[in-house]
Amino acid sequence: MKLANFFKAFKNDESGAVTVDWVVLTAAIVGLGMVVMTTVGGGITGLGDAIVDDLGQRSSGYENQ
Repeated sequence: MKLANFFKAFKNDESGAVTVDWVVLTAAIVGLGMVVMTTVGGGITGLGDAIVDDLGQRSSGYENQ
Protein backbone atom coordinates (compact mmCIF):
# COMPACT_ATOMS: atom_id res chain seq x y z
CA MET A 1 0.00 0.00 0.00
CA LYS A 2 2.83 2.42 0.80
CA LEU A 3 4.48 1.73 -2.54
CA ALA A 4 1.28 2.57 -4.43
CA ASN A 5 1.00 5.87 -2.53
CA PHE A 6 4.64 6.63 -3.31
CA PHE A 7 4.10 6.13 -7.05
CA LYS A 8 0.87 8.14 -6.97
CA ALA A 9 2.65 11.04 -5.24
CA PHE A 10 5.57 10.78 -7.66
CA LYS A 11 3.23 10.93 -10.66
CA ASN A 12 1.44 14.01 -9.31
CA ASP A 13 4.62 15.89 -8.36
CA GLU A 14 5.24 18.74 -10.84
CA SER A 15 8.14 20.51 -9.12
CA GLY A 16 10.54 19.81 -12.02
CA ALA A 17 8.18 21.18 -14.68
CA VAL A 18 9.27 24.76 -14.06
CA THR A 19 12.91 23.79 -14.49
CA VAL A 20 12.16 22.18 -17.84
CA ASP A 21 10.32 25.33 -18.95
CA TRP A 22 13.32 27.50 -18.08
CA VAL A 23 15.74 25.17 -19.86
CA VAL A 24 13.61 25.22 -23.03
CA LEU A 25 13.24 29.01 -22.86
CA THR A 26 16.98 29.49 -22.36
CA ALA A 27 17.78 27.17 -25.26
CA ALA A 28 15.41 29.12 -27.50
CA ILE A 29 17.05 32.42 -26.56
CA VAL A 30 20.54 31.03 -27.22
CA GLY A 31 19.41 29.59 -30.55
CA LEU A 32 17.87 32.91 -31.58
CA GLY A 33 21.07 34.71 -30.64
CA MET A 34 23.10 32.33 -32.79
CA VAL A 35 20.79 32.91 -35.76
CA VAL A 36 21.08 36.68 -35.36
CA MET A 37 24.88 36.57 -35.09
CA THR A 38 25.12 34.34 -38.17
CA THR A 39 22.92 36.74 -40.12
CA VAL A 40 24.60 39.95 -38.97
CA GLY A 41 28.16 38.63 -38.58
CA GLY A 42 29.23 39.16 -42.19
CA GLY A 43 28.07 42.77 -42.17
CA ILE A 44 29.90 43.46 -38.92
CA THR A 45 33.13 42.04 -40.35
CA GLY A 46 32.78 44.12 -43.52
CA LEU A 47 32.08 47.28 -41.53
CA GLY A 48 35.08 46.66 -39.29
CA ASP A 49 37.34 46.19 -42.31
CA ALA A 50 36.04 49.43 -43.85
CA ILE A 51 36.74 51.34 -40.63
CA VAL A 52 40.27 49.94 -40.42
CA ASP A 53 40.96 50.92 -44.04
CA ASP A 54 39.60 54.43 -43.52
CA LEU A 55 41.60 55.01 -40.34
CA GLY A 56 44.74 53.66 -41.99
CA GLN A 57 44.52 56.33 -44.69
CA ARG A 58 44.20 59.26 -42.28
CA SER A 59 47.05 61.12 -40.68
CA SER A 60 47.24 61.37 -36.94
CA GLY A 61 48.05 65.08 -36.87
CA TYR A 62 51.53 64.59 -35.45
CA GLU A 63 54.55 65.07 -37.66
CA ASN A 64 58.07 63.85 -36.98
CA GLN A 65 60.45 66.83 -37.01
